[in-house]
Parts: sequence; structure tokens; C-alpha cells
Amino acid sequence: MGSIGLQQTALITGASGGIGLDIAKLLAADGHNLILIARSADTLGRIASELKAKHEIDAIAVPIDLADPAAPEELFHLLQERGIGVDILVNNAGFGTHGFFAESDPAAELQMLQVNIVALAHLTRLFLPYMIANKSGRILNVASTAAFQPGPFMAGYYASKAFVLSFSEAIASELQGSGVTVTALCPGPTDTGFQKRAGVEATPLFKSNTMTSEVVARMGYRAMLKGKRVIVTGKKNKLLAFATRLAPRSLVTSIARKLNSGR
Repeated sequence: MGSIGLQQTALITGASGGIGLDIAKLLAADGHNLILIARSADTLGRIASELKAKHEIDAIAVPIDLADPAAPEELFHLLQERGIGVDILVNNAGFGTHGFFAESDPAAELQMLQVNIVALAHLTRLFLPYMIANKSGRILNVASTAAFQPGPFMAGYYASKAFVLSFSEAIASELQGSGVTVTALCPGPTDTGFQKRAGVEATPLFKSNTMTSEVVARMGYRAMLKGKRVIVTGKKNKLLAFATRLAPRSLVTSIARKLNSGR
């Protein structure tokens, strides 16, 4: 790993592909130095080298698994030891599981909650004081349109994204006037590696209305720079997110069940 220079520094989790990688590219293009977090050392190293060469920024790759409860603290102390402060935090890492909850793999469910909820909250808590002290900072938490309703057959995932949305909005309110903003990015179905890992490629939810990760990343990045609290990507997704707040809860849950199961 190298060192970070004097420019603003952004930390991106889940930076090895999809939305995280595309946000990293946008940050690099705007001259921000990068700390790239994901599990794959080889992929991260290659991405860091490419972005450094193309944009003349500093970038370091930190391969770490956020499913490990000790990972956020280890990462924080590593950066402290190197004298690196984080001005922009992008909590993008996350994954989903699919199927009957009662028949699910307990270890996979707990790892998902650790990555999607605990690590996100932990990293936010660790890096937020530095931003407040500097009276400047941006946090972008990647939630989902799943945050707006229960999701049968993806119960844990939907609930985890509801946490991300609620947590982000609450912290954003607490930070009013501090110079630090928190934005929740809520994309609908997006063409990334998510659906393959979750095993939902064949569900009706991912058979249509998917957006590219580049478009989603750009919308989230712009919203973060503007300090918006919530951004739902795409007109159809915005309409659906709004509708879930008005429709009977049983109807909303029934529709989500059909989209997630195909039955």
C-alpha cells in the first residue's frame, strides 16, 4: 500500500465492482484520493493502479472482509497509523440472500447483517468525528428501494436496507449545520454482481427495469455532492417507493413476494 497526499480522501467499501467501482471512478475523475475496500486483493490492486495512472491521484487498496466484526476497527487503526483522514465515506458494500428464511443458511444471514448493517454503522461512527471536527464531510450510504417495504424470500436483505435508510436520515438530521451531510442512495434493480450472488437472476424483479451501475453511481454521486438526504434512482422507482407508503401494507408485501419468488 502507498500513501495518501494532501487532497481530499474518499473511502469506498465494495469498491471492486458495480456501484462502488463506478463511484470510485467518479471520485478519482474529480481529483479525490482513494481508499478502496473489498475482499479481493488482486482486483483492488489493479483498480488502484489504473485510477492512479489515469487521474494522477493517490489510491490505496485495502483487502478486508467486512463480514468480520473486527474489520472496521482494524481498518480505522490502520489509517490512523498512516495519518490518513477520511473526508468522504461511501458505505457501498453489501449483499443479499434469497429463499425461505426458516430454511436459510444461518451463517450467511448473519454475515449479511454484519456487512449491510453493523459494518456500515460502525464505519460511520468511527470516521464521523473527524469530519465533524473539520466541519466538512460527505457520507453516502447505499440502501435500496427494498428499504421501503418488507420483502418475502429476501426478508433479511430488505430489512437491512430499511435500517440503512432510517439510520442515514436520522444521522443526517443530527448533523444539520455541522458541514457534514449524509445521503442514502436507493437504487432499484441494478445490473451488478448482486443478483448472481443472491441467486435472484431469474426472479421477475430482475427481468426488467434494471439500471446500469454507471447511471446509478452518477445519480448517487451528484446527490451526495448536493447534500441530499435521499435519492431514489429512476422515475419508475421513485413512483413505486412513494406508492409503498400509501398502499395497504399487506398489498405491498404481497407484490414484493411475487416479484421475489416468481410465484
